Amino acid sequence: MAATNINRVVLTGNLTRDPELRSTPSGTAVCGLRVACNTRRKDASGEWVDKPNYFDVTIWGRQGENAAQYLEKGRAVAIDGRLEWREWQDKEGNKRQSVDIIADSVQFLGGRGEGDGGGGGGQRFTPQSDVPADSSDFQPAPAGGGSSGGGMDDDIPF
Repeated sequence: MAATNINRVVLTGNLTRDPELRSTPSGTAVCGLRVACNTRRKDASGEWVDKPNYFDVTIWGRQGENAAQYLEKGRAVAIDGRLEWREWQDKEGNKRQSVDIIADSVQFLGGRGEGDGGGGGGQRFTPQSDVPADSSDFQPAPAGGGSSGGGMDDDIPF
């Protein structure tokens, strides 16, 4: 039986530079982004610190054109895509390698102008749920499991 391979990446972060738009010889748009995502970890003193991770992202076609037009350095984005391994030789003939993210979809987070270059005062995107928390979801269950009958097993659906 053959195993199924999964190559999926989902991340949110901020652009570290403005998008770079190019075109292939056939005219297909290719947009390059550099996204920074923080990972929290404890340092030697036990304090939590943010460690930035940087990712190169490639966006093809019309979506790449839109990214180049509307995104700028500092803007928050959500990327859904896949990893791709690349190998090449540099000008000195050295073998080089990298892992890039090929975006299947890009969501622009925050409002326009909320990045470093957009006059938003360097604000960063702070993730928040769009679903309001209902505090009744966190109330303890009634004593006895909430069943009206004498046996709790009668209420189990399986």
